[in-house]
Amino acid sequence: MGLLVEPPLANPRKLLAYLVYMSQNIFNIEHRCSKSKARSGQVTLARGVVNTPIFMPIGTLGSVKSLTNQDLLNLRAEIILGNTYHLWLKPDMEIMQQAGGLHKFGGWKRPILTDSGGFQAFSLSKIRKFTEEGVTFRVPASGQKRFLSPEISMQIQTTLDSDIALVLDECLPAEATFAEASSAMHRTHRWAKRSKTEYERLKKLAGHSNHLFGIPQGAQFSELRKQSAQMIKELDFVGYSIGGVANGGEPEEIMYSQVVAQTEILEDHKPRHLLGVGTPRDIVQMVARGIDMFDCVYPTRNARHGSLVLKNDENSYKIVHISASRYATDFSPINPDSRIPELREYTKAYLCHLFRSKELLAYRLATLQNLEFYIDLMDTIKAKIKSDTFGDWWQTYDRVK
Repeated sequence: MGLLVEPPLANPRKLLAYLVYMSQNIFNIEHRCSKSKARSGQVTLARGVVNTPIFMPIGTLGSVKSLTNQDLLNLRAEIILGNTYHLWLKPDMEIMQQAGGLHKFGGWKRPILTDSGGFQAFSLSKIRKFTEEGVTFRVPASGQKRFLSPEISMQIQTTLDSDIALVLDECLPAEATFAEASSAMHRTHRWAKRSKTEYERLKKLAGHSNHLFGIPQGAQFSELRKQSAQMIKELDFVGYSIGGVANGGEPEEIMYSQVVAQTEILEDHKPRHLLGVGTPRDIVQMVARGIDMFDCVYPTRNARHGSLVLKNDENSYKIVHISASRYATDFSPINPDSRIPELREYTKAYLCHLFRSKELLAYRLATLQNLEFYIDLMDTIKAKIKSDTFGDWWQTYDRVK
């Protein structure tokens, strides 16, 4: 696999990235909640400023499914997430190198965060093997054998030229034992060191513009969570992506306690990203516990299954299964208050028909609705933090059934 190599500081964007990188301070906190750990601010990246708290739509293969870049701009998305593992397989890094990176390949000019591939390796439980060197697995579609190491993950993300890269980590299922979680946590720490060493080497070689986030792990064990946060903190990353909180089946209380155990240790002046979370309620709860950045498939995946997230009032939301019979004759707009013309003009009955008929337009409309809801929710959270009313609001926010 080749690398996208460009002379350091060869253009203004590279120069800005270098100056931000040298300062090692990409996060500015503007407002704090007086009754929780919530805060709002900006993460400064080479391709733009990201206002936090922020939700990042999932663009697994460089595309948020069913949407165009203009759709994302209309939704006011500031940053999206790309998937290292999937982009490594398709289109492959030779094509990505020729394109000049993921931004140029997909035409997205705002920031991108790429994950490390660790979660995808975890999800291939029956066809992969973790060793100290890395992860060996077989590609489900072809059976081809592949090997992913911390160094290779850094090389892939350098070729993708994302704005934020993540270290390779080892994830575990919710039912992992203490011994298994401890072993994976220590390996994640060793891999974080290797990832950072390779990242620094590539920074000198290619002058890339991304920043590297560390990943604290620890599964459901508070003791390991605290230990991992301290170990990763000592490696002095510019930000952190807390991992392993939502790998499946964790009760809310366990998820929340895992996050608190680590946000109490990780530096206050650095951005904290929570991997794979979650529902609107989860996001509000996690902001109160000190999280700044979120990504999750929940709004986009559920949209493709006809599950819409709609605002009920300022304190609640509801889930609408639009293909249900009750919506077949509901001629009210999908969302009369939307900024998106299609969501104001098309009716719930029409969208119900589209889903029942498996028309492709259904997926786009539902995805627009769910992502607009999430982005609007983040705006509400920011406004409440700024006015210092978040502390009286967040505990009441919930889904109505």
